Amino acid sequence: MIETVKTITELRRHLDQWRAGGETIGLVPTMGALHEGHLSLVRVARAKAGRTVATLFVNPAQFGEGEDFDQYPRDADDDAQKLENEGCDLLFRPAAEEIYPPGHVTRVTIERLGDILEGEFRPGFFAGVATVVTKLLLQALPDFAVFGEKDYQQLLVIRRLTRDLDIPVAIEAAPTVREDDGLALASRNAYLTSDEREIAPVLFGTLSQVAENVGRGASGNLRAEEQAAWGRDQLERAGFGKVEYFTVRDAETLEPVARASRPARVLAAAWLGKARLIDNVAV
Repeated sequence: MIETVKTITELRRHLDQWRAGGETIGLVPTMGALHEGHLSLVRVARAKAGRTVATLFVNPAQFGEGEDFDQYPRDADDDAQKLENEGCDLLFRPAAEEIYPPGHVTRVTIERLGDILEGEFRPGFFAGVATVVTKLLLQALPDFAVFGEKDYQQLLVIRRLTRDLDIPVAIEAAPTVREDDGLALASRNAYLTSDEREIAPVLFGTLSQVAENVGRGASGNLRAEEQAAWGRDQLERAGFGKVEYFTVRDAETLEPVARASRPARVLAAAWLGKARLIDNVAV
């Protein structure tokens, strides 16, 4: 089984030895319940670095009141086996007290970028993400860390915090991994019933159609907000419950755009039964 360490001291001892030997180090932070999407991040790291470290920590700070922290899928042994199969060199699996020792009160917040979209519907979420990622980056100080484009706003938040806090770690983006029918892989897909699973690919299909339409309309004949409204309607017609947002945003700032005159992203979050699905497509 892959070597596992549970303390920051142990983690740093391994990484210091690798650095002393001239190794480059890639970090893949995860919350476990690993699927092919997570494993694709490990492959990106292994292709670019001599040593790859994965972290497994279900971060309580990014779950709001009434969210699924207690029900979140967990199978640490299975996760460790999958990482070993991918050739990952080390697993950091700390307890909550190791990451948030008694008296811990410091939080990292990303203003504006962290307050919209996911930040609006999940208050405190990005403060939880930004705080734990900042700690993991500083604990490991890898050459780079890999995050998936599936959580696109999270990717931008992490890039912003590393820039603003002068953390010397490059942030690498990995493309979203999908099922054959387009559904983005996510741990919470396990919450879908068989009937809901049949409906779920409509999310990616609708995002893709809106992205195509907005891209064709860059010269001015198709407004982004009209396309977004159409996309929301399509999800509701397909059987999705609450559509929290369906929007076209600037790819760097996530500010609303009227037309795709520069790189843009179509993003959505919607409920399907007990599963909250998020996805995005580049224009």
